[in-house]
Order: sequence, then structure tokens, then C-alpha cells
Amino acid sequence: MGLGLENPLHILIVLLVLLLLFGAKRLPEMGRGLGRGLHEFRENLTGRQTDPLPGNEGRLVATAETATKTRREGD
Repeated sequence: MGLGLENPLHILIVLLVLLLLFGAKRLPEMGRGLGRGLHEFRENLTGRQTDPLPGNEGRLVATAETATKTRREGD
């Protein structure tokens, strides 16, 4: 009952400890790395990839497997 991380005060304490341990400069780098890792994980689960070219962030590129599935579903 309010003893886990669902309590906002506990989340605040954990964030404060992380800030003290790693410093304000290191935390955004860690967050970006975690976000990239989650993004790659999601891509691998769905079988889709984003276009690696600069300026095309977020644009999905169909792999051969997803293109074949789409063609079969369209028939």
C-alpha cells in the first residue's frame, strides 16, 4: 500500500539518488542511450527498420519480409 515505485515521492527519491550518483551531465546521455536501445528493440520485434539516412528520422523502410506479407494480404 504505497510502498512501491507507484508512489510519486519514491520516484522522486530514486531520481534524486540517480542525479547525485551520475551527475546532471551524464543523465541525458544515459536517457538517450536507453531510448535508442528501446527503439532498436521495438524495430527488431516488428521486423521494420527506420531509414538510416540523415534527415529521414522516423521514416519506415519495409524489409523484404514485410513487403512480402503486404503483397500477400493485398491479394
